[in-house]
Amino acid sequence: MVEADGAAQDLPRQIAALQQALDGAGLLEMRSGFEREAIAELWAARKSLSHAVKRIAPLKINEDVVVPVSQLADFVDFIDHTAHTHQLAVVAFGHAGNGNLHVNLMVHPDDADEMARAHLAHDAILVRVLALGGTLSGEHGIGTEKRRYVSLEIDPATLAVMRGIKQQFDPHGLLNPGKLFPD
Repeated sequence: MVEADGAAQDLPRQIAALQQALDGAGLLEMRSGFEREAIAELWAARKSLSHAVKRIAPLKINEDVVVPVSQLADFVDFIDHTAHTHQLAVVAFGHAGNGNLHVNLMVHPDDADEMARAHLAHDAILVRVLALGGTLSGEHGIGTEKRRYVSLEIDPATLAVMRGIKQQFDPHGLLNPGKLFPD
């Protein structure tokens, strides 16, 4: 799904340019909407995607990562390669305009072998994000799962400053305990 935004008189030109850019192998359908109802229908389809992927597997290990837009095609190729290498179903979608992708590894938690492959794929994806000059989180924070990768993205001096700021405003560690900073 691609959304054009701007002055109403310029939208037809933008839509035509998008249609030309997107036409070709891989395009399954092209629809556009200019009226509020049509736009709402398109967004409803997009918002249902996250729940729809649960039909693939009961658990999704999802990441919200960002790579430079200039590296997005390489990253998408890497995700595809990683899915094939680790024999996993992976669904990725997001915000191409700013390089933010939601990468969902679809797994069966009762399958130990699949879970092991998913953890290897997860590690590979996060390392690749950083190698491409990206960041570990675009919208949803670091949490506990990505905490061990933070020191790969942020240098020790900057982490020390960040810890100092946290200590200044949260001396008792009450706010969001055990998240963000690596051990």
